[in-house]
Amino acid sequence: MSVDLNDYTIIKEGEAEILMHAKNEVFYNKTQVNNRDMSIAVLRTFISRQKQEHEALLSKRNKSGPKVPEKNGSISDVEDKHNESDMNNEKSNEECEGPEEKSQEEKFTTSEEPVKTEGKVRGELKPPRVLEALSASGLRALRYAREVEGIGQVVALDNDKGAVEACQRNIKLNGSVACSKVESHLADARVYMLTHPKEFDVVDLDPYGSPSVFLDSAVQSVVDGGMLMCTATDMAVLCGGNGEVCYSKYGSYPLRGKYCHEMALRILLACIESHANRYKRYIVPVLSVQMDFYVRVFVRVYSSASAMKNTPLKLSYVYQCTGCDSFHLQPIGRTVSKNTSVRYLPGFAPVVPQECSDCGKKFNMGGPIWSAPIHDQEWVTAILADVKSMKDGYPAYERISAVLTTISEELPDVPLFLSLHNLCATLKCTSPSAVIFRSAVINAGYRISGTHVNPLGLKSDAPMDVIWDIMRCWVKNHPVKAQPSDQPGSVILAKEPVLQANFARAVASLSKAQAKKVARFLPNPERHWGPKLRAGRQITSKHISLLGEEAVNGCLNHQDSERDAKRQKTEKTEDATSIS
Repeated sequence: MSVDLNDYTIIKEGEAEILMHAKNEVFYNKTQVNNRDMSIAVLRTFISRQKQEHEALLSKRNKSGPKVPEKNGSISDVEDKHNESDMNNEKSNEECEGPEEKSQEEKFTTSEEPVKTEGKVRGELKPPRVLEALSASGLRALRYAREVEGIGQVVALDNDKGAVEACQRNIKLNGSVACSKVESHLADARVYMLTHPKEFDVVDLDPYGSPSVFLDSAVQSVVDGGMLMCTATDMAVLCGGNGEVCYSKYGSYPLRGKYCHEMALRILLACIESHANRYKRYIVPVLSVQMDFYVRVFVRVYSSASAMKNTPLKLSYVYQCTGCDSFHLQPIGRTVSKNTSVRYLPGFAPVVPQECSDCGKKFNMGGPIWSAPIHDQEWVTAILADVKSMKDGYPAYERISAVLTTISEELPDVPLFLSLHNLCATLKCTSPSAVIFRSAVINAGYRISGTHVNPLGLKSDAPMDVIWDIMRCWVKNHPVKAQPSDQPGSVILAKEPVLQANFARAVASLSKAQAKKVARFLPNPERHWGPKLRAGRQITSKHISLLGEEAVNGCLNHQDSERDAKRQKTEKTEDATSIS
């Protein structure tokens, strides 16, 4: 099929290039460079970790023999599960001939193919096989193939014929490496993943909108110990704009607090865990990010019926006071240990009275959300180190390194966060500086950190009564005007503080990044840095707020010139017909 290059623009990102048609036939969003760079960084770390786990397993087996005691969630558990499915794995994913036939017949896992040599078990780790379930132009798949060392086959799927043709065109444009590693298929991602169970080491979901319809098949398609990368861009739904829609899609009810973006991350994680549990699987988050206009989570998927029982311990309901900023978590489950046995029981309830003990107002209840850690700090450190060592390899280096730096300093075991400005708005008082407030919390014997989600957000393990005592002490030194007695702020300030806050500057009140003046929250690099129009939609003047005046005018001029050319062609044809 001949291609008129005059109708296309060549877009280069990282080491990959794609042809983009002026008519918005295939979806492409420049803003997602942050998403793609972060995914490449995580994928590199995943491949490195996979090799380390494989070598550790071989070393353990060589010492103790082929039998390894089963431990839930451990490397041995993951690899033992792989060995059960090795009978179905006949070919190496390094073969490039006949990709369409191969994808239907083979079953792949990350596990090695054991070869008995001199009484010891040895194996070779296969290059990880990646599925990009919604590929559009194929840019992400091409960047994976060209930039990630040690990667295996990358399968790019799309349900749109035009997108698949564009992807195949871009594969050829990117040369022999892309042609040998990337294959594009026209298929429904859900059906494809269901017909290829436990075949892919990495499954990447980056849909336009909600990923909820893909999660059930995605958790089945990942190998044991594999990685699931998932993006959700329906932030209005996840952040409480349409709570009933969020419940129907994700099984959780959102709350509209300052922490709503982190709650969106935790709702998505809880939803993925719920889908995984149906197949005796569970997830371990390694990185969860809120950037730009979306949330992105990276989780490892394991199979273990016994470890799956711990899921209720990782989920909680949230009680948010309607009058003040107080929130409380209600764990769904708990355990009771006796000797060597563990009993799983419902969580103790209620954690809050009918009315807020701080301001006397009622509570809204949301959730369930994922209340366990959403990052693995070892992974975050390794990813950040890799990103810093390859600055030139990441077009969005400044942004992703800033986000990772902030995440590395978050308290991992504290769900959600407070907003200092909201606390002060409730009391109608002037705001203390973040350093002063952090110092007071630290001097009271608690931990506190920032959050990557909100530059004004503060995570702390201090209970709400301690937080309000600190604010009462602050108001005593910085008096406020009298307010009506029924206002939440007046009710809170009417109580005497139990804790006498110490506002002396604490050494740990500034994080290492803040002390070194490392940039953590960067402005957008250009205007209209956000979501873009869905592929196939005609661009009109009403899309200026999304795309910018220059881009819209360029598209409209192109459409006008095409219309004129078509009209002239029609007129010539009619003239020729009338003459004959």
